[in-house]
Amino acid sequence: MELYRGKSVFGGIAIGRLHIYSRKNLQVKRERVEDAEAEVARFHAAKEKAIEQLAELYEKSLTAVGEANAAIFEIHQMMLQDDDYIESTENIIRTQQVNAEYAVAATSDNFANMFAAMDDDYMKGRAADVRDISERVLLILSGQEADCVVTDEPVIIVADDLAPSETVQMDKSKVLSFVTVHGSTNSHTAILARTMGIPALIGTPVPLDASLDGRLAVVDGDTGQFYVEPDEQTLAKMQQKYDEMQTKKELLQTLKGKESVTLDGRKIMLYANIGNYKDLSLVLENDAEGIGLFRSEFLYLESSTYPTEEEQLKIYRAVAETMAGKRVIIRTLDIGADKQADYFELPKEENPAMGCRAIRICLTRPEIFKTQLRALFRASAFGKIAIMYPMITSLAEIARIKQIVEEVKAELTEAGVPFGTPEQGIMIETPAAVMISDKLAKEVDFFSIGTNDLTQYTLAIDRQNDQLDEFYDSHHQAVLRMIEMTVQNAHKENIWCGICGELGADASLSKLFLAMGVDELSMSPGSLLFIRKIVRETNVGEEGEAVKAQFL
Repeated sequence: MELYRGKSVFGGIAIGRLHIYSRKNLQVKRERVEDAEAEVARFHAAKEKAIEQLAELYEKSLTAVGEANAAIFEIHQMMLQDDDYIESTENIIRTQQVNAEYAVAATSDNFANMFAAMDDDYMKGRAADVRDISERVLLILSGQEADCVVTDEPVIIVADDLAPSETVQMDKSKVLSFVTVHGSTNSHTAILARTMGIPALIGTPVPLDASLDGRLAVVDGDTGQFYVEPDEQTLAKMQQKYDEMQTKKELLQTLKGKESVTLDGRKIMLYANIGNYKDLSLVLENDAEGIGLFRSEFLYLESSTYPTEEEQLKIYRAVAETMAGKRVIIRTLDIGADKQADYFELPKEENPAMGCRAIRICLTRPEIFKTQLRALFRASAFGKIAIMYPMITSLAEIARIKQIVEEVKAELTEAGVPFGTPEQGIMIETPAAVMISDKLAKEVDFFSIGTNDLTQYTLAIDRQNDQLDEFYDSHHQAVLRMIEMTVQNAHKENIWCGICGELGADASLSKLFLAMGVDELSMSPGSLLFIRKIVRETNVGEEGEAVKAQFL
């Protein structure tokens, strides 16, 4: 038996045969050509075909992983249409009188190296995207097709790394799991894996030896362990764990339609986090009681220019109508830090997590903010919409938001446009907001705690930095005490308080949150029924103080 350890991207157990996935080995040679314009034409034809393939991939991935995650294929199409990329390739062909294959490969290397050398993590990630689109063009130029997994039985995929296009093209019914040597937890592929629900590991130092092909293996996505040719005892243990997990999944289905209420009558709202309208099927499938976080920034990230008021209204209204009277909390634009849109032309920052992002962009560019607010207020006439403002640190920001909101309402009233009266709340995700939460609670209708950024800012640790994983502790007493303080201050002013960060789905903290009096937990749809099970099996009156003593 061989045992390897990686980093988990998505939990679960997979047992099956291995399939070693490798990209075609493209040998690009530098060849001198007589007719440079003919090579330029070959490049453009291959580029157009690649764009067509990416458009097909986008449509396919919409149903598989939702619009927010499918957006990468629209981004890849735009990258292939980028003037700098095209001009670089054409210039190499013409000035060096070389074949299109060599020019594309050289452009790919130059652009990828440029992105990789940047300080910003988001821009570094674009290096892999440049290589991915370039490889697609090279395959077309060479008359080859991209590799795909063709097997008679479901397999565990082992690869050096996987591009988003490769992951989406895989037949999910034939893939039990994937294990990669490289990759990051924030990569597009990792996001796709979590959405598709495939147990997966990255950073696993497994040798990509063809002799592994077809061998029996086990992936434990919960512990990050990868067993090749497991012994009988290990296999039996993993099989038992797999069977137990399948049984739990079946039992959880019986909780659909049930209330999220504790044994002693404490009701909690279990909501879902989503990125776009296409994700609503997962919300309904997992019986969410509402939407606790609709990430509106994906409307901006998926667009090549600022989305119009009508474009936004169409999406917000559709979500509100689909949820049929259940609360839909839409977070206003949260661009910045690791989420960048070129047309915003944000200046490069040494520390973007601390820079111009979220509400700071909205308040310094009120014309963008007003467009979104008009769409949100108009959409609120069609359902139970609530508006949530991110990255609040002061009462002055709340005052400025209220001023802009009144201006928007006045404009709509003057134009005779109907609108509703949505709840308005804020995200508590900075220590500053926690410390003045008693004052902030007097100004808003609700709080929602963003535990990801709250942990980052409280511990002074960049959550995107893998080298600091051992220091990043979301269960740190300081973070948990800040959550409790926020809940208490909310309740003193008779407003409700929820959690929409990653901790909302942390089953080890569910009872603590109940004991604290948290009113709402919002999480990825796939976690909802399991958390509902914990809620319904908890007696807060009997267990609350002991649980709080354990953590606080």
